Amino acid sequence: MTVAAASPLSRDLIDSLFPPALPEPAHWEERYPPRGLPAGAEVTRFAPSPTGWLHIGGIFTASVNLAIARQSGGTYLLRVEDTDQSRFEEGALAQFEAGFGYFGIRADESELEGITTGNYGPYVQSERAQIYASYVRELMRQGKAYPCFATREELAQITARQKATGALPGYYGDWAVWRDAPEDQVRARLADGDPYVVRFRSPGVGARRVSYTDAIRGELTADDNRNDVVILKSSENALRLPTYHLAHVVDDHLMRVTLVVRGEEWISSVPLHHQLFDALGFERIRYAHIAQLMKQDGGSRRKLSKRKDPEASVAYYIEQGFPPEAVQYYLRGLANGRLAELPLPEALAAPIRLEDFGSAGPLADLVKLEDISADYVATLSGEEIIERVSAWAQTYDQNLVKTLDTERSVALAALTVERGPLVQNPRKDLRKWSDFRPVYGFFFPSVFEPVTDPSDERFADLDPNGGLTPDVVRSLADGFAKGYVPPSADPDADADWFDQVRSLATSLGFAKNKKLYKKDPGAYPGSIAEASGVIRILITGSKQSPDLKQVCAALGTDEVLRRVRAVLLHAAHRASSAALPRHR
Repeated sequence: MTVAAASPLSRDLIDSLFPPALPEPAHWEERYPPRGLPAGAEVTRFAPSPTGWLHIGGIFTASVNLAIARQSGGTYLLRVEDTDQSRFEEGALAQFEAGFGYFGIRADESELEGITTGNYGPYVQSERAQIYASYVRELMRQGKAYPCFATREELAQITARQKATGALPGYYGDWAVWRDAPEDQVRARLADGDPYVVRFRSPGVGARRVSYTDAIRGELTADDNRNDVVILKSSENALRLPTYHLAHVVDDHLMRVTLVVRGEEWISSVPLHHQLFDALGFERIRYAHIAQLMKQDGGSRRKLSKRKDPEASVAYYIEQGFPPEAVQYYLRGLANGRLAELPLPEALAAPIRLEDFGSAGPLADLVKLEDISADYVATLSGEEIIERVSAWAQTYDQNLVKTLDTERSVALAALTVERGPLVQNPRKDLRKWSDFRPVYGFFFPSVFEPVTDPSDERFADLDPNGGLTPDVVRSLADGFAKGYVPPSADPDADADWFDQVRSLATSLGFAKNKKLYKKDPGAYPGSIAEASGVIRILITGSKQSPDLKQVCAALGTDEVLRRVRAVLLHAAHRASSAALPRHR
């Protein structure tokens, strides 16, 4: 630590503010020695604050830190920055664990799940209070920090006077009323038990500009920090913790971090952080500031908001069941267009180059993510999909877990429909695991609810002209069931399988095509398209579904006929009920 002019306060007064057995900084320097890693190896970290749920941008930042450490042969650590105890949110740490676990971001050193791994912990800042106190005391001994007893009301009055006189806002220079307070005044306030904070004595000079090199943005220039910021919180708190500014500088130094990759909102704090590194006698650490994710909102762009946008939360992607590989690929492509041009496996394996990152906030787009996810899911085998859906459903859809367990063969058959490796354009309607039930649920007899009402609105939606009356629907169901020819097991056979629907529709007076039907809608109950739509709804419950022949092959003859006949049984039941004698 560099030596400066002695403090205006005596050493015995300063030391009286701290526990008598508090170690000197040299103790911590010895306790946490340089790591001895090979040249070029990076030590990176991600340091979330448990004041709310984890932002999806945090997953990206953490994954970048992990990738840089791995590709350089270094170390990635996870540090929980919980110095703001007043805003600590229960459940935040559990969400961190769930998020990092889901996306496979495993730290070499951390303290989640109550298990410490690594020799540079504790990795939770509230457990490092003694370490910070050692360095704050040393700063005070050297005249680089001082106690400040200014109350909130007094600080508000200073701000009001600055505004009235046109002075720059802040606690600095002559406005810093406790900066050079005489010792007897400090002792008097301490004797009265008045609360105080410890402020850093900034060496900054007004109007001075400083420059530094950001690993992403290149050379940046900013006003030097002039404010005497708080570095140790109020003595009213039983657990005296520092502010982020001091804590991260001390931690990154002692944990021997070589590169800090963090959000761009911290760019304005770099001059202050450099002052703290210098005051503490630490070598400055390189910074790389990542642009924040943006969202298109009407005609303008704004930051992806925790308050407004559910997709800002990591929990959203887990609950929806997005494959983590697809999300990781998507995020890498947002920050680095070069990676977006590579196939997913190559992009995830490619080294991260910070110089390729942009400085403008990329637009987050869920539609694009779902397309990427659908492409990825289409590469998985049916077995892999079932395993992943089952794992997701253990938490979010227990009934689906039971269905997949008892009807696994049905699930595998469903997943082969228009998805096989020989299919030129395979189906991509499964984008995330929560889609499985709405997309594939109709395949499962235990889940599917047959259509029993011939006047169901789904039939009416097929034909706005109203030709599909209940009698017509029943006639189609009856004719299809009586003449049903199941498809063979060979997917290349039965090229004319659908002719049975065409023949049936023609026999019931349907037009052979839509053009003919539109020309004279009163002459027909509909076209063959509407007739096939009725059969599709009876079998799948929807007017949009995969290839009907393949669906029928997957369901089997008995299940197809059960579904088609359901509407006839309903009609028969109503007829028999109507025929019963009524009692007076």
